[in-house]
Amino acid sequence: MAEFVTLKTEGMSTEEAYRLIVGCVAPRPVAWITTQDETGRVNAAPFSSYNYVAHSPPMLAVNIGSRKGELKDTARNIVQTGEFVVNVATEATLELLHASGADYPPEIGEPEKLGIELAPSTIVRPPRIPATPIQMECRLEHVLPLGRGLNTLYIGEVVAFHLSTDFYNGRHVDVIAMRPISRLGGPYYAGLGEIFHRPMLQAPPV
Repeated sequence: MAEFVTLKTEGMSTEEAYRLIVGCVAPRPVAWITTQDETGRVNAAPFSSYNYVAHSPPMLAVNIGSRKGELKDTARNIVQTGEFVVNVATEATLELLHASGADYPPEIGEPEKLGIELAPSTIVRPPRIPATPIQMECRLEHVLPLGRGLNTLYIGEVVAFHLSTDFYNGRHVDVIAMRPISRLGGPYYAGLGEIFHRPMLQAPPV
């Protein structure tokens, strides 16, 4: 039997807890979120504490931590406007996505700074990133403070999907061909790697 180290979380520092949780919960999908502030400035930033949480209607959730007690640009824009777009990150967009995670001041928009092409959304005001194969327009539904107040969960309803015809056949998304990326612990990202096929044991929801 393997040996284990047991670490109780009472009294654990925020830094150690963060390092452990992101190392243990892996891989994590990456949401490349575009938002717009009240002046029209566009922000684009990656977040890996993210997933879908409902399918009827489709809803996404992203956890955004504060920085020195202040909301990050993405969180502030979501709260102020109630809208955001999740762009699906892939191997082809990894370098731009990673660069957009730098700590830019609020007056600097990552798309303008990094030359990220934008396209208008259909329903919400924040634009989308057409270099990604899928973009999901979202309207904010719930804001849930978590833990000691350093983290907040933002849940949005997907009001429109934009799907590249290179990877969508009218019924299914070709996830393998899309080459999505995930985040691991520390400074590491990952591609799909080896794919394991097993038959579905339950019918999809209707």
